[in-house]
Amino acid sequence: MHRHDHVQVVLPVVGRLEIEIAGRGGRLDTGRAAFVAPGADHVQAGDGANRFLIIDCEQADLGEAAVERMRREVFLPISPAARRLIEFVDLSGGSMSSTTAWRCTPLLLEALLDVPQAPSRLEILSRRIELEPGLDWSVPAMAQVAGVSPSRLHALFRAELDRTPQQLLSEIRLRAVQDGLARSTASIAELAFKAGYSDQSALTRAMRRATGLTPGAYRRRHRQ
Repeated sequence: MHRHDHVQVVLPVVGRLEIEIAGRGGRLDTGRAAFVAPGADHVQAGDGANRFLIIDCEQADLGEAAVERMRREVFLPISPAARRLIEFVDLSGGSMSSTTAWRCTPLLLEALLDVPQAPSRLEILSRRIELEPGLDWSVPAMAQVAGVSPSRLHALFRAELDRTPQQLLSEIRLRAVQDGLARSTASIAELAFKAGYSDQSALTRAMRRATGLTPGAYRRRHRQ
């Protein structure tokens, strides 16, 4: 467990990181940053190969309003502008002068704090599942990404989408396979595995229910 008196911004460059800040847990990746406010207890663990850009600054560098926002939100999406700046700093590596680094820091912070209206919890969850549909997306796992309890997740799905988390997961997995069938030469078994189906038979059953076609027939139709 760590704690410090300065502000810390954790910016993923490559890979993922599980982090808990002031009792709130989440996973960081190239689309999500974390803000550690002064005095906030935090602990983290890397997930596979990863590299992160860490910015340490004083509260006065951000202002009280920004720091209070960090205390409330903790995790923020990384905008395209912020992503480009992160990549620039990472590519510069040790060749970046102290003057350039000093100029990049406020630009990075501004790009992160001035992002447009943050997407909803379910939008963030959907995007994460679309990136890795083959993961074991249990309801507790989805709830953790969304930052809510499993019961609250079900309530959000009913209110915003009028469906269950499992229904959304099935739709995303099926879209991933359909896109692969239409655009790639990967085998049906490989596409089924990458999308999270237990085997090719499970995919075939899901495809028949949704489209009336087998995966092979779907691929032939969309290749003609």
